[in-house]
Amino acid sequence: MRVLAALSGGVDSAVAAARAVDAGHDVTAVHLALSSNPQTFRSGARGCCSLEDSRDARRVADVLGIPYYVWDLAEQFKVEVVDDFVAEYAAGRTPNPCLRCNERIKFAAVLDRARALGFDAVCTGHYARIERGAEGPELHRAVDPGKDQSYVLAMLDPDQLAHSMFPLGVSMKSEVRAEAAQRGILVADKPDSHDICFIADGDTKGFLATHLGEQPGEILDEGGRVVGEHDGAYAYTVGQRRGLGLTVAAPDREPRYVLSVEPVSNTVTVGRRDALNVAEIHCSTPTWCGPTAQGERRLEVQYRAHGETVPAVVRSDERSVHARLDGAALGVAAGQALALYDGTRVVGSATITSTVTATPA
Repeated sequence: MRVLAALSGGVDSAVAAARAVDAGHDVTAVHLALSSNPQTFRSGARGCCSLEDSRDARRVADVLGIPYYVWDLAEQFKVEVVDDFVAEYAAGRTPNPCLRCNERIKFAAVLDRARALGFDAVCTGHYARIERGAEGPELHRAVDPGKDQSYVLAMLDPDQLAHSMFPLGVSMKSEVRAEAAQRGILVADKPDSHDICFIADGDTKGFLATHLGEQPGEILDEGGRVVGEHDGAYAYTVGQRRGLGLTVAAPDREPRYVLSVEPVSNTVTVGRRDALNVAEIHCSTPTWCGPTAQGERRLEVQYRAHGETVPAVVRSDERSVHARLDGAALGVAAGQALALYDGTRVVGSATITSTVTATPA
């Protein structure tokens, strides 16, 4: 097959490309330039898309002996990922930019362009598995539970899965680093990227303030009493405990958590931890990794990239997903993705729109 290997400049994509070459595929490497003003170097494990990353990707392609190109997708990345991130926070929701990047850049723009150029598949360093099922390709969790990235790939449809390759899904991360060193790939010990790639200093609040400006407002308790002030409700997310800026102590002296963010009134409501317990999750715009799932069935749901799954009764149709949880989930925020699992298989995902609080026992 003709395979386009996306090289980020990190160890995972390097080994994934190497395995595609070993499998006998005709592999071409591409590095995605996603920043309009890239930094020369990364800040340790923060950030990506630096000039350093581009050079590392080129060196990997040279070691593997495959053609190397750079695709400038900075403008599309800004519109589809960065601007969407800012808009979601401004609307009081909590987005996942990694999922959005996979959805709109790596497995939409890149895959579409690759297929138009005659490539059969796009190969990435994601930790997930694609298996052949009775009804077509299936997305499954990776063997390494600590690195599993199936959550941020749960929006892929069967056609996209059929033209994707994840060679690392069958390996532990330690094995991948050892293999890179054995192959003479210089990024074998390079730190993994984490946090939000386009906020290299990790200051999400400062990034949002730069884009949205200061918007002073009130912080309220569950009874509507003013217990603090903020410079922008967009800087808060459901479940947050630290950095609330409360000026009035709770009567019971217990910590307070963000319960809701209201962009219209520009208020943040805080309360006790048990008020975050959610019994039902309602979602819209589902996407399915296989046939459309309609009706009611028992599945497991996951609402954070590295969170635990929760057993639930899931009712779904073409437009919505409703999950009634066996046990309470903590701090579920609108805007997050809800991924649906049947064992290791990813059934699909949907965007969380609202929740129902669990009734105290």
